[in-house]
Amino acid sequence: MSPAALDLFRALAARAQADGRPGPAALVGDWWGADAVIAPSLAVRAGLRPPDRPDRFWLGYLGFDVRGDDGPLPETAGGLTDGVLILRSGRWSWVDVAGAACPDWVAGVLSSLRPGPDPRDARRTWSVAWTPPEREPHLAAVAACREAIAAGEVYQACICTRFTGTLHGRAADYFADLAAATKPAKAAFLGGEWGSVVSLSPESFLSRRHGTVTSSPIKGTVPLDVDPLVLAESGKDIAENVMIVDLVRNDLGRVAVTGSVRVPELLTVVGAPGVWHLVSTVAADLPDAVGNHCLLEATFPPASVTGTPKIRAAELISQWEQFPRGVYCGAVGLAGPSGLLDLNVAIRTVQITPGGQTTLGVGGGITYDSVPEAEWQECLDKAAAIVSRTTSPELPLV
Repeated sequence: MSPAALDLFRALAARAQADGRPGPAALVGDWWGADAVIAPSLAVRAGLRPPDRPDRFWLGYLGFDVRGDDGPLPETAGGLTDGVLILRSGRWSWVDVAGAACPDWVAGVLSSLRPGPDPRDARRTWSVAWTPPEREPHLAAVAACREAIAAGEVYQACICTRFTGTLHGRAADYFADLAAATKPAKAAFLGGEWGSVVSLSPESFLSRRHGTVTSSPIKGTVPLDVDPLVLAESGKDIAENVMIVDLVRNDLGRVAVTGSVRVPELLTVVGAPGVWHLVSTVAADLPDAVGNHCLLEATFPPASVTGTPKIRAAELISQWEQFPRGVYCGAVGLAGPSGLLDLNVAIRTVQITPGGQTTLGVGGGITYDSVPEAEWQECLDKAAAIVSRTTSPELPLV
C-alpha cells in the first residue's frame, strides 16, 4: 500500500470537486502489476458492465445478485476512460489508449503533490457509527447450512450477515484513511451520484493478462493474534479451502484450454488486516475466443463467497440470509485493452448510499464441522479492522 497513491487520490479528489468534475476512481495495492491505478476523473454510472473486449479502460463493480431484490446500491456500475495514472516502482506514468498526453490539470496536481493530507482541509474529517448484526439469525443460518450439508444438498456454503451505519463526511476521505490504516492487498474506490464503494479486499478474484488467468480464493481465517500454524493445520479450514479450489478449477475449466488448469499455490497462510487467511491460486490458459463476458459467465459470482456446488449453494443462500449482499461478495476492478482484467472479491467492502447510509457485509465458509458460535466470532474478527475505526485521524498542526 503506497502512501503516495493515497496522497494523489486525495489531491485529485479535491481538484476534481473544485473544478466541478467527476471524482477519481482508484485501485490501490496489487493491481495490473503495479502499486496503484487511478482514473483522475471518472463518470461512473449504474449498469455499465465491463465490455467483452474493451478498447478503453473500464473501472467498476459487479454486484452479487442471487436474491433478485435490490441491494443498497445499483447491481452494477462502471465508467470508461482513455487514460489512467499508473504507479510502478515509486514513479507515476500516464497510459492513454489513444496516445494522448496527460491532461494539464492532472499534471498540475502531480507536480504540486505533497506527502500526507492537507492539514488546512478541515472538510476531510469524517465519522461513522456502526450497528452490529443480530447474532441469532446468523446462528440459525449456519445451522440450516449444516443440515443441508448433512442432507447432501451442498458440501460447503458461504453464509453472511452485515453491519449497518451512517457516514458523516466524504466517502473519498473515508476510503483514503481506511486504506492507509489497513493496507489491504486490493483496495478500490468508486463514487458517483448513485453512492460510493469503499473496498478493502485482501482477495483476488480474476487476474487476466492476454491468454492467462489466475484466481486466488481465500478460505480459512483466524485472528491475527493466533499462531498461524493453527490455521495451517486446521482440518476444517483445509477442507474448506480445497473444496473451493476444486470449484475454481471447475469454473475455469469450462472456458480454459483443455489440460491447462493448474494449481501453482495451495494452502498458503497469508496475513491480512486483523486476521490470517488460507490462500490458494488456480491458473489456466484461455483461448483467444474467450472474452470477458464468457469468462465472467463461467466464473461469477466468485466461488469462495458462494459455495459448492455453486448453483445450489446460491439458491440456498438466498433463503438463509436476511439481506441482499449488493456489491459485497461481487467484484471491483479494472478491464482494458489486450486482454486486461483484474478484479478483487468485494469482501471487507463498505457500501455507501448518497445519503450516507453504510453497510458492511461479513461472513464465512460453512462446512459440516463448523461450530455456529465460532462462525459468528469469525464474522466479528473480519469486521473489526473496519468497524473499530469510527473517526478520521487527527489532522497534523499547520
